[in-house]
Amino acid sequence: MIFFQGLEDRVVPPNQTEAMVTALRTKGVPVAYVAFEGEEHGFRKAANIKRSLSAELYFYSRIFNFEIAQPVEPVVIENF
Repeated sequence: MIFFQGLEDRVVPPNQTEAMVTALRTKGVPVAYVAFEGEEHGFRKAANIKRSLSAELYFYSRIFNFEIAQPVEPVVIENF
């Protein structure tokens, strides 16, 4: 599972997401966490939207074992 977290989110505060990440990490489930400074619940900055989409694609490519046509910045996937 991959999580994208706006660090200014008041709907789902970062500590709630971090607790879910910790629980999955402890259970040995593949998990990635990408935090975005200055974002709330639902990203507004174009660069962060692009990064979240490319990170999601990268995550799926690793989990489902397929190649991406163009390289993207990787994310750390724990327990993988």
